[in-house]
Amino acid sequence: TASICHVQENVLQRVLQLPVVSSTCETLQRKYSSTKESHPLMASVCEVYERGVQGAGALAMWGMEPVVRRLEPQCESAVAVANNLACRGLDHLEEKIPALQYPVDK
Repeated sequence: TASICHVQENVLQRVLQLPVVSSTCETLQRKYSSTKESHPLMASVCEVYERGVQGAGALAMWGMEPVVRRLEPQCESAVAVANNLACRGLDHLEEKIPALQYPVDK
């Protein structure tokens, strides 16, 4: 049965907890790790990419912080409404597509 989103529940957390999504993420993580371990050149390329993504993410957060601080009061209610709508959509999907409750291999 589908669960209703609670105020503190985040739709992204719910999606990541779906068995089909979590098992896919685990499989991708294992494949990524095994590829890095078995191919030294690929490992160095992946490490450079990972550092670049972390740096870009930190820079984006630093640049957005003042904007977010100013918009926070107005955005909070908009985010809550969007999260609520997304959770209701997810409830509907979980109800209509039972396969979301099974790992990828099933």
